[in-house]
Amino acid sequence: MSFTQPEGPAARLHRTELAVPGSTPALFEKAARSAADVIFLDVEDAVAPGDKEKARANVIKGLNEIDWGAKGMSVRINGADTHYMYRDVIDIVENCPRLDMIMMPKVGVPADIYALDMLVTQIEQSRARSKKIGFVALIETALGLTNVEAIAQSSKRLEAMYFGAGDLAASLRMRTTSIGGLHPDHGVLSDADAAGQRSYTQTDPWHAAQNRVVVACRAYGLRPLDGAFGDIKDAAGFLAATKRAAAMGFAGRMVIHPSQIAPSNVAFSPSEKEVADARRVLAAMEEAAREKRGAVQIDGKLIDVANLRMAQNIVRMADAIAGVSAAVR
Repeated sequence: MSFTQPEGPAARLHRTELAVPGSTPALFEKAARSAADVIFLDVEDAVAPGDKEKARANVIKGLNEIDWGAKGMSVRINGADTHYMYRDVIDIVENCPRLDMIMMPKVGVPADIYALDMLVTQIEQSRARSKKIGFVALIETALGLTNVEAIAQSSKRLEAMYFGAGDLAASLRMRTTSIGGLHPDHGVLSDADAAGQRSYTQTDPWHAAQNRVVVACRAYGLRPLDGAFGDIKDAAGFLAATKRAAAMGFAGRMVIHPSQIAPSNVAFSPSEKEVADARRVLAAMEEAAREKRGAVQIDGKLIDVANLRMAQNIVRMADAIAGVSAAVR
């Protein structure tokens, strides 16, 4: 391990973050009763320009009057290139002590986060707030993806970064109108077999960009989060994309419909077998440490310190999920 070790992100279960438009307060109570770990109330893309001020007022009222339980509460503000952003930050941060995180969209350079940090810090100081609001950066433009490693180091408030497929597709001029889905022309043709036949296989157009976000987050102690999957009716496609994201190292994802919550929670949670196997590794390595051995064998497989770290990650996640479940009961 390098001598340089980043601080870990704030302890927060973040398997599923449900998007709720700030312009539709009728959905707030339902979201509060959902099984999502985090809720974000949106005053950006889901709100028409003429409804921005009303949505902001709805968010302030909802954060202050609804019982959100133990959920993480976030607000997606408008972008730094709009005149709505400063009012979003001032009005919501000044009036909402329940707020845990601010999600900043279309972050392009570290200075975007720096500017937000400066404003939030001044508000917290003026209000004598001891609770520090965390930041989540949406990486969803070519500029943001190019600067993702620098953005990851831009503020101690930064907890997580989201990968946003929809706006990234627009920024890159990709030939798709599907958010987070595949494209029939994005694939490879195999070499011919003995009979001269060739098969075509679709490939994932998001993989390279997603991987950059995951690596930058894990390098600098942040939670990597996958963005929205736009086709609500494609449950199988959503599940496959979510499992793929979990396998890549994402900690969770954004969901845009309640039907996506349960499969996302399952995909980003270790199975009972994974947890049992991890606990076996921990027990075996504890015994090895007592016997001054650096490695052991389990079922014919070599287990060493790397396996120990992987097992610890799984057990920590299982314990966090168990704690939330107990709180809900």
